[in-house]
Formats: sequence, C-alpha cells, structure tokens
Amino acid sequence: MEIVEAVILAIIEGLTEFLPVSSTGHMILGSSAMGIQHNEFVKMFTVAIQFGAILSVLVLYYKRFLKSFDFYLKLFIAFLPAAIFGLLLNDYIDALLESSLTVAISLLLGGIVLVFVDRWFPAEGKEEVDNKDAVSIGLFQVIAMIPGVSRSAATIIGGLTRKMSRKAAAEFSFFLAVPTMLAATGYKMLKYHLDFGFKAEDIQPLLIGNVIAFVVAMIAIKGFIGFLTRYGFKAFGYYRIILGAAILILLAMGYDLHVI
Repeated sequence: MEIVEAVILAIIEGLTEFLPVSSTGHMILGSSAMGIQHNEFVKMFTVAIQFGAILSVLVLYYKRFLKSFDFYLKLFIAFLPAAIFGLLLNDYIDALLESSLTVAISLLLGGIVLVFVDRWFPAEGKEEVDNKDAVSIGLFQVIAMIPGVSRSAATIIGGLTRKMSRKAAAEFSFFLAVPTMLAATGYKMLKYHLDFGFKAEDIQPLLIGNVIAFVVAMIAIKGFIGFLTRYGFKAFGYYRIILGAAILILLAMGYDLHVI
C-alpha cells in the first residue's frame, strides 16, 4: 500500500465512521477508485485505523469516561449483544463482508429509513441512558453487522426508539463505538499478526493512517452533532440512497468493487 492511499483511506474512515452513512460503502468506492490491491494487509489496515477514530472519542469526551462506574456498566450492557452474535455468526458475517451487492442494498434501504426518521421521532427527548436503553441500543447494533447498515445509524435509531434526544443518542453511539471498535481492531490485528506477522513496512502506513483518522474523526464528530441537532437525518438518507444506487450501477456495468 502506498502512503497516499493510506492517507486517503484514513480520511474516508475518519469522516464516515461516526456518521450514519456506512464507512464500508465509502471504503469500497475509495479503494476501488484507487485500484488498491485486495490483500490481507489492506483488509487489516482498514479495521486497524479505527483505533485513531476511537481515540478521538476518548479525547473529546474524556470527562464522560471519568464520570462513574455506572457509565461503563451501561456500555458493557450495550456492547454484549454484538459480542455474542459476533461470535455465533462470525462465518456468516465474513461471507456477507465479501458482497458489494449487500452493501449497496443496505445503503439504499437504510437511506430510505433515515429520510423518514425525523417524522417518526422528535428531536428532543431524555438525555440520560438507563439499562433498558442500553439493551435496546445494543440489539440495534447487532443489525449493523450487515455490511452497509452503518453502526452509527443503527445505534442512534436505537436510542431514538427509547425516546432519547438526537444529541444524546448520537453521543451514546460514539461511546459504544469505543469497546466495539476496540474489540474488532484488536481481533483483526492479532489475527493478522498470528497468520502473517507484522513487517517493518507495515508500521508507517498504520501510524500515519491512525493519526489522520484521529484528526479527521474529531472534526467529523463536532460537525455531525451540530448538523444533526439543527437539520436531522434527511440529508444523510438522501446521500445514502445516491451512494447505494451508484454502487449498484457500477456493479451492473461490470466494475469489480470489492469489500476490503
């Protein structure tokens, strides 16, 4: 992988990881447009740079992570469904990850949902999360195991179904990303190390990718909260529909769009 490719993928990761638009769909188009070789390092890299995005949440919301033990209990409750279903359905999920068609359809359907979410749920609501809320949001996160659904979209909608405000639902989605993405990153990096072993040339793109993902994710999170509070989800819904349709058109034209 060239450094410029690592930089571009890291920018894509930082911009899209916490927005309800599916980072997977953007990675497909970005990597395919650059003609990046589809190999095990690239697959590991696209997961490993999530660590930079995780750090952005910890830096921006560090006071919330120092608040109380109860905060971590709720995160654990919300994280548990994805951990359990991830272990049980690992092979099936891996098979879905190879399907660009699945990603495109998920983007389209999820986009349609987001277009109407503002009508279904009020912008204002409760600001605190209880244990029942955490369970519900955790179950919604399981849906995001389908590529293209968007972990952020699923968990935020999960919060809205529990009568949370847009801001509170989005922020809890960010917090839940920390254990979820940390587990995925650690697993992917360990598996890569055991199967192939890290090489000296792997370190530079990983370091650069994580730094850029960290910076870009911080900007994206700040901008997203303000935009979401003011305008809602409709714009993200239309964007997803356009992106999903674009992938379907490219697939129909015979382009090889691989999920990395």
